[in-house]
Amino acid sequence: MLTPPVDRNSDHAVGSDHAGVTLVEFGDYECPYCGQAHAILKEALRQMEGDVLFVFRNFPLTQMHPRALPAALASEAAGAQGAFWPMHDTLFENQEALEDDDLTRYADELGLDVDRFVADLEDDTLLRKVRADFRSGARSGVNGTPTFFIDGERFDGEWADGGLVSLLRRLIRTRAQSHGHAPMP
Repeated sequence: MLTPPVDRNSDHAVGSDHAGVTLVEFGDYECPYCGQAHAILKEALRQMEGDVLFVFRNFPLTQMHPRALPAALASEAAGAQGAFWPMHDTLFENQEALEDDDLTRYADELGLDVDRFVADLEDDTLLRKVRADFRSGARSGVNGTPTFFIDGERFDGEWADGGLVSLLRRLIRTRAQSHGHAPMP
């Protein structure tokens, strides 16, 4: 089970609070599998807009991915300026370029206050947030990335072959039917 449960005050979430399904990803910006999952999920979430609440929690695997922690901090620093999701997407779409200069350039390209962004990267508050996400993953049994939870339960199926997206669609359809709503196509 996901520990702690999703909290809109502390988690980065996109989608409706009234969505029928909540999907949580523990991810690492430098992980190539997370990059693949990002491309799949971005399109799937666009198609299921309004039906899925998507939450991202940082799980930087620093032993294997030395730029994962700086990238996670960059996403949090962007989030402090209301741009978590644009930075999240930029980082996954540019996994080969996660050096400090790249992160600062992305902040500039996203129209952020770059001086504040750089100062925030050094803020212990952001490091504590990333560590809290990581501890949440560890308590929830995460040992690799990406790891997904659907409505608080770990998804152990195949995400890359469409299994995750198929399950999300099935859950949405089932819940819509049980609530008397028209099922999504």
